[in-house]
Amino acid sequence: MISIFFISLLSIYMKRIQSLVHHLFLAILFSGCVKKKVSLIVVNANIYKVDSNYSQASAMAVHDGKIVAMGNNVTIQTKYQSANNIDAKGATILPGFIDAHAHFTGYATDMWKCDLVGTKSYAEILTKLKAYSTNIPTQWLYGRGWNENDWIVKTYPTKKMLDSLYPNRPVFLKRIDGRTALLNQMALSLAGVQLSTSVPGGVIGIKNGQLTGILTDKAMDMAEQAIPTISDSMAMQYYLAAQANCFAVGLTSIHDCDISESTIQLLKTAQQNLGLRIKIFALLADSAQYYNRWIKSGPLKTANLTVGGFKLYADGALGNRGACLLNSYTDKKDWYGQMLAPEAHYKAVAEALMNTKLQLNIQAIGDSANRTILKIYANVLKGKNDKRWRITHAQVVQPKDVHYFAAYNIIPSVMPTHATSDMYWAVDRLGKKRINHAYTYQQLLQTNGWLPLGTDFPVEDMNPIKTFFAAVVRQNDKGLPRSGFNMDNALTRKQALYGITIWAAKAAYEEGEKGSLEVGKAADFVMLDTDIMNCPTNQILATKVISTWLNGIKVWGK
Repeated sequence: MISIFFISLLSIYMKRIQSLVHHLFLAILFSGCVKKKVSLIVVNANIYKVDSNYSQASAMAVHDGKIVAMGNNVTIQTKYQSANNIDAKGATILPGFIDAHAHFTGYATDMWKCDLVGTKSYAEILTKLKAYSTNIPTQWLYGRGWNENDWIVKTYPTKKMLDSLYPNRPVFLKRIDGRTALLNQMALSLAGVQLSTSVPGGVIGIKNGQLTGILTDKAMDMAEQAIPTISDSMAMQYYLAAQANCFAVGLTSIHDCDISESTIQLLKTAQQNLGLRIKIFALLADSAQYYNRWIKSGPLKTANLTVGGFKLYADGALGNRGACLLNSYTDKKDWYGQMLAPEAHYKAVAEALMNTKLQLNIQAIGDSANRTILKIYANVLKGKNDKRWRITHAQVVQPKDVHYFAAYNIIPSVMPTHATSDMYWAVDRLGKKRINHAYTYQQLLQTNGWLPLGTDFPVEDMNPIKTFFAAVVRQNDKGLPRSGFNMDNALTRKQALYGITIWAAKAAYEEGEKGSLEVGKAADFVMLDTDIMNCPTNQILATKVISTWLNGIKVWGK
């Protein structure tokens, strides 16, 4: 009787155990089918991750601004669900573009000025200025973007016509490179420029014992300080307008170079109160009063703003013959350009920043300026390092000096559209032999194995697709020259893509957070209507941005 009882009891326990096992199995089975909720799912895309393997995907999941998964459509849709599902319909997705050298805030506050880009003559400038002068409330007339190299008569204008048309109103017309300006007499007088004025690192144009109105480099900088600045509120509104233009071409991050502390404060305010969201890596202007403060405090980093170092100028532009050359200009005998400050200044700044986390970025265009800065860097850095100090432009570099980049991990930061803008007159400045040592982007890339790309906008067009095209095809936007300009130094499509994404991020120590589409990184990406990595080259410039996304949120597009 007892044995029957125990057998019955054991049977009951066995059934209960079987039931528990069954329910546990079902729980495990169905738990695998529960999809994780995410902020965004994108499917049916042609995604270039821009990771170390140059891999691709067709779908991704995003949550709280970060990429949480990438893979094929089935994998992502099986594991994740979202109220925000995007069918890319085969569109190409790339990491959000990053401009490694630009002047975002300068471009923004140039928006109130008369746009002279593309003018074909001095007469056209005067026509545009007349229309502009009737609609601007400020006393000063400020224009930006003329380039005498685009004119039939390729010589600098003089102030004579400006003096006649505007005898009682100051006029300041800046050249495309931002290193030369034409002023009328009233502007010169307000700036304190006379025949006897001398500005170290600058040139004051004088002909037949009279001021021509042309000021270059430090002389121009001095005169520009006389122009009243626009209000802070107006400047911040222009930041928002500039942001919209950047988003429209797929830019999600900008390295904003040569800016003031007051501009940093305006950027903070605009980000906190006005919806400025574009990510900015700022490099401060070369100001003696800044160094001690920032060396003491170190870099500043917030969600969308990093103040990471300083931008200095070693010399001026090649176009206005301000670049400092080892041998005289081919088209101006016995003129070598000039350094904008004594060599001791650059050395002192480099030594001061050596043991900090602040980056040093010096513009050097001519081969003499490049040699000078390369040697200063070498003497301070001593050897291999991860400081990521940059030479911006590195435009003309003698072959015997290229080794410095690799030996001391000095990063050349270049602007491919400069080559295709300058190619028509650069040979006039440098000669047929020396031009072979200019705009050598492939050679510079090989020094460290990576090369950040930028535009220097507003000097050049901000569109990264044009940067990509110029780097790869070495043609301008008219498709010239047909065979490309010095094609030995063209970049591959992969190199150019990395240059406007992950390598640009790396130049700012930000490759761990953006620049590629990988799990854990910010969901900054751009959707294009063309696969620029495989399309015929004549289709690249026609590529349109469908949408731009910042931290998984669409900031531009339908």
